[in-house]
Amino acid sequence: MSQHPSGSASAPNPILTTPSATVAVFASPTSWIESDALAQCHQVAAFDGMIHVAAMPDLHPGKGAPIGAAMASRLLYPFLVGSDIGCGIAVFPIRLKRAVPEKLAARFPNLDRALDPERDADDPAWAVWDGDIPAGHAEGLGTVGRGNHFVELARIGTVLDPGHASRLGLAAKDLVLIVHSGSRGLGERILRAHTELHGAGPAPDPGAYLAAHDEAVRWGSLNRRLMAARVAHALGAEPTEPVVDQCHNLVEVRGGVYLHRKGAAPGDGRDVLIAGTRGTPSYLVAAHAGPEANHSVAHGAGRKMSRADALRRGRAKHTVEELRRTPVGSLVVCGDRQLLFEEAPTAYKRIEQVIADLTEHGLATAVATTVPLVTYKTPDLGEPARREQRRERGRR
Repeated sequence: MSQHPSGSASAPNPILTTPSATVAVFASPTSWIESDALAQCHQVAAFDGMIHVAAMPDLHPGKGAPIGAAMASRLLYPFLVGSDIGCGIAVFPIRLKRAVPEKLAARFPNLDRALDPERDADDPAWAVWDGDIPAGHAEGLGTVGRGNHFVELARIGTVLDPGHASRLGLAAKDLVLIVHSGSRGLGERILRAHTELHGAGPAPDPGAYLAAHDEAVRWGSLNRRLMAARVAHALGAEPTEPVVDQCHNLVEVRGGVYLHRKGAAPGDGRDVLIAGTRGTPSYLVAAHAGPEANHSVAHGAGRKMSRADALRRGRAKHTVEELRRTPVGSLVVCGDRQLLFEEAPTAYKRIEQVIADLTEHGLATAVATTVPLVTYKTPDLGEPARREQRRERGRR
């Protein structure tokens, strides 16, 4: 890793100026930003029609494009949004009589099992959605997916802005469900349809792409609501409306300019949950980012290790059981042992530094922390299922 060039703590650090685009990094001089991620920002800045790239403090390399960046262009590039269109984080208040992690972890439903509109028509989770299934895409409904996606039961910890928290109906010790997931296979299908013909180039028909994109964004929101309802019912609670639901993989049109966000949340007057790790708090913030930051804020702590490095280092340092109980005393439900290591808290940057950078640069104000109680990744179905997972990996 290498540090980005030092600069003022109250202003972004411009690192590239070309005739067509500028790049600014919203991180302090002490924050570590990988050189590969900066190189990807440079590469994107050289795209035809690019105007400005804003890199957030959780910036890290992606597959050809940086994650943790908001990119404004006169042309629409589906590649810069990626395959998980509509991925985002929603926060749902939940009321439980007692919150004992050991008991509640065992009651989480199997969120690898999709809800079928016909087979599961009587499932009460459907009550949270009144309307059509976006794009008619019934596959994978109500499932969390892999990677960094999760569903978490958390408790409101430190309230940093009581007035704002109160307006959201939240107070210290309240319980919330945090759901991080996206459009599953739908977004991938949309991106593939573009890249098979145009690669990483711009969309020849932006209107057609945006129509499909908007359906994927709606699908992601539906999926988060369904999962929250499934978990609420399983824990003996009533589903609620989200107090926050912002997606961080999308494109929007602002004044005739296409603003692509890849791992960056809308920051123009929105409330955003910026995810920490399963072993650290997350932060609910009031975002107020302006044009220098492309009206965006960070979406999480940001990876500091590749999945391969996290797996290798984690296996040398930790046991599976150690990773299922976190430093904050919470439990992790995850039957996929490889994923446990890949998503270990040590694989991510310090969320406190990310929040401090956003605050120092005037992009967001912290409202409250959320502290994990149970983080769900994949169902833990026992050793027979784990053996089958290993066999499946061997076939690939």
